[in-house]
Amino acid sequence: MTDRTIETEIKFSHPFFLNSLTKPLAAGTYRLTVTEELIEGLSFTAYRKTDARLEIPAVETPAGTRQYLQVTVGEIEKARALDVLEAPNQ
Repeated sequence: MTDRTIETEIKFSHPFFLNSLTKPLAAGTYRLTVTEELIEGLSFTAYRKTDARLEIPAVETPAGTRQYLQVTVGEIEKARALDVLEAPNQ
């Protein structure tokens, strides 16, 4: 199987929670790395997500050691949606 890795930076304007943590993560920009594998045997190109990792702490935070937290794309999408809902009305 052929894998591909997609690295993106996502910004949270407010502290946010993830399922595997007991404390919220600080607002900031985080690097999300998603690994996908090619689904073979189709008449078109398609990939399935096999792994997602969030680099903590936030990119702009000075840190001697960075860690990768295994997450699901769904929980990141949920946290981002809640972050948008917390934005003040304009």
